[in-house]
Amino acid sequence: MQILHHLIVRLIPLVPKPLVRIVSKPYVAGPHLKDAVVAVKDLNSQGAVCTMDVLGESAKELDECKAAVTEYLTVLDTIITENLNCNISLKPTQLGLLIDKEACYQNIRTIVEKAKSLDIFVRIDMEDVTCTSDTIALFKRFKKEFDNVGIVLQAYLRRSIADINDLIGLGTNFRLCKGIYNEPRAHAFKDPKIINQNFGYLLYKSLSASCYVGVATHDEQIVWETLELIDQLGLEHDEYEFQMLLGVEEELRKILIDEGHVLRVYVPYGVNWYAYSMRRLKENPKIAMYIIKALICKVFKRGK
Repeated sequence: MQILHHLIVRLIPLVPKPLVRIVSKPYVAGPHLKDAVVAVKDLNSQGAVCTMDVLGESAKELDECKAAVTEYLTVLDTIITENLNCNISLKPTQLGLLIDKEACYQNIRTIVEKAKSLDIFVRIDMEDVTCTSDTIALFKRFKKEFDNVGIVLQAYLRRSIADINDLIGLGTNFRLCKGIYNEPRAHAFKDPKIINQNFGYLLYKSLSASCYVGVATHDEQIVWETLELIDQLGLEHDEYEFQMLLGVEEELRKILIDEGHVLRVYVPYGVNWYAYSMRRLKENPKIAMYIIKALICKVFKRGK
């Protein structure tokens, strides 16, 4: 099965873009902000809270970054005017981290300052390991001035224990996830069991230090371990939350909401939906398998 998954990942770039759009539709709200608003309203009606993300990363020009800032400012206004139970998540490389670190800081600061005035939380997302130190440094600068910012830690990175020890004393709001980038073994654990165990340890460290944690997982084993830990610590529902991606594990999402847990759904949108979808498909060969099957059926029908 593992060999088949590797083969599927290699075949994904051959999949026609229209077919990728059809299959990825449940996981991306759409190309426009209005699409994300519809998705968030629907999720809010189901009892979920949300975070909106304008798709895009690794900007090459500062003009791209300025356009992203403008879009995020519009998102913030829209959250208020549409009365959405939603915050925002942003990627530093979309806002200039790889071009000019100070320009990136100023771009993010513009967004964070506006969000603060509207009482909206901003999650500074984590990207590949080459950006980790710079992203943490950015977060620390913002944390000195703003209380509406949080950061992400990835359980598969070897450095994350040291990072959490560094950050818990700041009363950091964490999003804790396994991690999605294909990092070398020197930087990341490769054994899924070790990654899960490290996830549990990081969760224990942060919750025990009274940090608010967004437990980002679709793995029911980790969900159960989280429920066990919050029971042991005697935490109330407003001291943590679960987080999931749009269109993934909807049944488990409903179960957690019905049990009274805060459940936040990541709602991505934007014209860069294709690059995001391709990356997600490479991360999840099971979903990619459905695409390959659909493509084969389409070719087979044409051949008849």
